[in-house]
Amino acid sequence: MCGITGFWSRRPARDADIACLERMCSRLSHRGPDAAGMWLDAGDGPALGHRRLAVVDLSENGSQPMLSATGRFVITYNGEVYNLGPLRAELRAAGQVKFRGHSDTELILAAVETWGLERTLEKLTGMFAFALWDGQKKRLHLVVDRLGKKPLYYGWANGIFLFGSELKALTPHPSFDDQLDADALTEFFRFGFIPAPLSIYRKVSKLEPGHVLTLRSPDERDATLDEYWSVESVARAGRLNPYSGSDADALADLERLLLDAVGMRMVADVPLGSLLSGGIDSSLVTALMQAQSSRPVRTFSIGYADARYDEANDARRVAAHLGTEHTELRVGWGDALDVIPSLPTYYDEPFADASQIPTFLVSRLARQHVTVALTGDGGDEVWGGYDRYVWGRRLYDTFFKAPAVVRRVCAHALTAQSPDAYNRWFDRIERLVPSQYRVRLVGDKIHKLARLAGADSAEGYHLALASLAWSTPERLLSKKPLAEPGRRRVRWPQAVPGADIAELMMLRDLAVVFPGDMLAKVDRASMAVSLECRLPLADHRVVELASRLPLRLKLQGGQGKVLLRRVLDKYVPRQLVDRPKMGFGVPIADWLRGPLVEWSSDLLSDASLSDGDLLDARPIRQAWNEHQHGKRSRHVELWAVLMFQAWRRQMPWSMPNAQREELRPGESAGLGRGNALEPAVT
Repeated sequence: MCGITGFWSRRPARDADIACLERMCSRLSHRGPDAAGMWLDAGDGPALGHRRLAVVDLSENGSQPMLSATGRFVITYNGEVYNLGPLRAELRAAGQVKFRGHSDTELILAAVETWGLERTLEKLTGMFAFALWDGQKKRLHLVVDRLGKKPLYYGWANGIFLFGSELKALTPHPSFDDQLDADALTEFFRFGFIPAPLSIYRKVSKLEPGHVLTLRSPDERDATLDEYWSVESVARAGRLNPYSGSDADALADLERLLLDAVGMRMVADVPLGSLLSGGIDSSLVTALMQAQSSRPVRTFSIGYADARYDEANDARRVAAHLGTEHTELRVGWGDALDVIPSLPTYYDEPFADASQIPTFLVSRLARQHVTVALTGDGGDEVWGGYDRYVWGRRLYDTFFKAPAVVRRVCAHALTAQSPDAYNRWFDRIERLVPSQYRVRLVGDKIHKLARLAGADSAEGYHLALASLAWSTPERLLSKKPLAEPGRRRVRWPQAVPGADIAELMMLRDLAVVFPGDMLAKVDRASMAVSLECRLPLADHRVVELASRLPLRLKLQGGQGKVLLRRVLDKYVPRQLVDRPKMGFGVPIADWLRGPLVEWSSDLLSDASLSDGDLLDARPIRQAWNEHQHGKRSRHVELWAVLMFQAWRRQMPWSMPNAQREELRPGESAGLGRGNALEPAVT
């Protein structure tokens, strides 16, 4: 895995451009600690930079940026192509292709020269983000894989085009524009992450999954954005071409496909392992790895003294059954708390999924032993693994049979008790509840589901469910954006004809939430320690197969991941993994009333909240007081504000002037006069 960056201006390269590109590359050294490279066009083409984490072909033959055999194409590439071997054989059979080494970078260049970019993308199985310069046609292509596993930011400033794997790679360029985006900030406070194509900066976008951005010049007007794959088109195709085999056929096909997806991700020239939580997804991936390995697979997990969040015992039992070489690290909450100050640096823009903390901890543990790790991410979104699909579906069927006024009354009744009161009551009766019906933090889920009652459509219902932080985030901004023609908008898939509400929610989560939250979390946490994570359950072929299968093979009897469980049954006894879903959390609610009180109080003080004239302190202070006095557990909403405030405090590292050692947030992190703001209506 690597880091890429670069820029394109109309002027020929100068010494200052070389120095600037060096600074941009250096910001990505954590993504590529093994080597650095640059390529600058001698004429008026782009400047391409690269930081390398050597995983396949560790020799100089894998160095980047890399020129194609004819010299027509130059690429700076981040990712892994897993069907490398079959494609190399196909290319050799198709012509006189001679490979210098065995890197996938060289493969992509040879494929593009032989088949063209469009057909090459159809053939690739992998995760990737790359910039490809066509010196013959004078075109620059930016590409992101089908599901958005690898990040790529881009934007224009003063006629110069900038791009990079992370935002911190763009900020050293003197043309970088640091105006914040009010729309992005609103979406962040709603979801806890910033969905593509938005970024926290107004002039920078995220390249959406399955898209190609083509530039014919550095001018924004000469850019085109094309989609070559999408989960929505796959869902519609699956509806038109449903799976025709039996359930036994589906089980066999899925197992065969998963074995292939896992097996091809085990190819590496460096040590490899698995992040094992003991849940269904990571256990399945690890089991399929061990089934194809001649030696014990290296597995890694972390554990806590707090039983509410500890999955180490479950992981240990699964590892023992599979015979893996297991490494477990017991961490105290102090270890987790120590990570918090560094989060803004790792994530570049506000990010408030608190499972980022344990994700970083287990990545750091694994990196001490391996360079590549497989994970179970993707199983929930593709196979209906989240509790919200089961309960959300039931509530939808119940609510939408009733008039809107009745739904509003139900919502009011559900929120009559605080989440903490529900949690305390459920804790007392938990032993009397069958294991498959036990739910963690039931009070928070009840309050979250109560918001669904006011939805007026299936899409609105999902948005209410997906709003994990503030349900009315507009209240938090002291000013709000006016609608502008051509403004960037998040593109949520619409309902597929004949689809169930659960299928709609899974589709929309996979299209927007999965890349924006889950994939971003794993990528930044793992790459912060130079660990490459691979996600076989999110193989696009698995998604395509799942789209053709009936919902009953995903959700049935109040349980998700039906077919995945049946595959896992062949490798791991059901009793080892059949437990309530724990997630990968930390006790943020308790911390905000304990060890994080002083830190939080400072960030949420009236002076801090009013700095920069961005936020309205009133709803935030109200949430803080409610949480501190135990009236309601507001930790999810508060964590989003805290992560934004902490990010603002870290602004010096993201500013173009690297010499600026101290910067008050309000002095630069402003929404800008060009953002068409008006006073908020209260």
